Amino acid sequence: MADDSGTDGDDADGHSPVYAAPDEFDAPTARYTPVAYDNLDEAPATDDHPDEGRGGSFRLLDLPKVPRLKYVVGPSAIMLGASLGSGETLFWPQLVARYGWALYWIFLAGVAVQFVLNTEIQRWTLATGETVFRAMERVHPAVPLAFMLGGFVSLGWPGWAANAARVGAAGLSLGTYDVAGVAVAGWRVLGIVLMVFIWVSYQVTPLMYNVVERLQIVLIVASLAFALALFALVGSLSSVGTVPDGAAALGDRPPVTAVAVLLGAIAYAGAGGYLNLSQSLWIREKGYGMGRYQGRIKNPFAGDDPETVHEDGFSFRPDSPNVERWRGWWRVTQLEHLLTFALGLVVVTTAMVSIAATHAPGTERSAVDMWLVGIAPSVGPLAGGLVYVTLFLALFTTEYAIIESFVRNSSDVIYELYGRDAGWDLPRLFWGLLTLFCGWGVLILLVPVGVDPFGLLVVGAAMSGLMMWPYTVVVQLINAVRLPEHTMPGWGRTVAMWLAAAFFGYFSVLLVGVTLASEGGLAAFAVSATVLGSGPAGYALWAVYAAVQGYTAYRVARAKAASDGTVEGAGAGRGLFP
Repeated sequence: MADDSGTDGDDADGHSPVYAAPDEFDAPTARYTPVAYDNLDEAPATDDHPDEGRGGSFRLLDLPKVPRLKYVVGPSAIMLGASLGSGETLFWPQLVARYGWALYWIFLAGVAVQFVLNTEIQRWTLATGETVFRAMERVHPAVPLAFMLGGFVSLGWPGWAANAARVGAAGLSLGTYDVAGVAVAGWRVLGIVLMVFIWVSYQVTPLMYNVVERLQIVLIVASLAFALALFALVGSLSSVGTVPDGAAALGDRPPVTAVAVLLGAIAYAGAGGYLNLSQSLWIREKGYGMGRYQGRIKNPFAGDDPETVHEDGFSFRPDSPNVERWRGWWRVTQLEHLLTFALGLVVVTTAMVSIAATHAPGTERSAVDMWLVGIAPSVGPLAGGLVYVTLFLALFTTEYAIIESFVRNSSDVIYELYGRDAGWDLPRLFWGLLTLFCGWGVLILLVPVGVDPFGLLVVGAAMSGLMMWPYTVVVQLINAVRLPEHTMPGWGRTVAMWLAAAFFGYFSVLLVGVTLASEGGLAAFAVSATVLGSGPAGYALWAVYAAVQGYTAYRVARAKAASDGTVEGAGAGRGLFP
């Protein structure tokens, strides 16, 4: 990043007009700058400002100065925490151990795809301050509502808390407990304790985002430390060294009927599904770009004055230094996500996959049983204990992030679609949803009926994967069609997003076809991984897939061609992988 000590064109105080000086930040915490919103000029409906769509007008403000990288670390750490207990410690280790190292390349592709997708989810918020859900509402109110409902279907079951509790109960040898006269298994009781702990943690801070970020960073550091310690004890560097040759060493080919697990693993080569959309809200809470002015959700019972979360966002004039600041923000945002999220995923997953492939080759157990029944008893007391601790931390970290993500996303959707006009208070809505969602999790864990903890994960993972194709398409259309030339994606990212949509869409069609054919008894929907040989309705599914991809590519390419040259100096805003 550029030197902050002063350059040509410095402000009167000697500071750079683009990069924030160290004395302008007292700590790497969330930042907010209140503004006299009603007194600001409205952005004109011209090519150098975002398209308003169905929403209100944007207000004009300069883009904030760009801070150093250490001051923006946080949102991607939460996303990493949401990822650790799903694909990274469960799905991918089990898949590679069962089918061979060649699947590891699909994991790496999934991480690369999610890096692009997640930073594109951040783009609208960085440029306007609005969340991605508000951007979707400008297209049509039904769009964010549909994703919220899909989010509940995929995340509304406390699968991670259940699995964390199962691991913890097994490690502590917990038995059965009497709860109000009902015998409840020890893992259920521990799961309830975890849900209550998550709820209580939100009550100790005025700004609820801060406690999530700080606790997640602590849990992530602990998870990384234990995972690497476990790898040092029982991992295999030689097996990692064979990864480049893995494509030629594929074991059993995953059957098409295993597509639910595979799609879930691809979705969870990262956070997956509804969780990814939280990147937009987390960077607003942290104060990235124009999100610095938008407002944050404070604890309604902490006693501090509330902050207004504005309905409509902001826009900046494409002049210098605003365009240079945009370039700087885009660069630091990508670096934060690359060094925190992507690198963390690859390190943890590689370590855990290596251990699983070494100690449970060809396993046919579920992922949790693979670790607890297949690996832990065979690696000695110390390493076995580390297996329990590592899994517990990873699963609990993920459950914490899932609750945070679902509640924050859903409160934003409900408030903007209905609550704002109804006069509701956003912080109280957030707190109420948090209480309801944690209570729902406790209820599911308390009801004495048969619950398969890992089965909850598979269902949630598959549903998360299905969500990712449509919202990858929607995010492309929002960023390329509605943002002005100097903030819209460049051609490199445009092509990458086309490939991302194709990636998720392909596996979504496989899952829908396989489910309808095998579970629904509708043989006409049978699909082939090579397309050829599908049933009549299966071909129809592939035709829909091709039509969506073609339409998206056409709309995006046309919008980019139409915007070319509409903003003078737009090229100055092109940064790292623009």
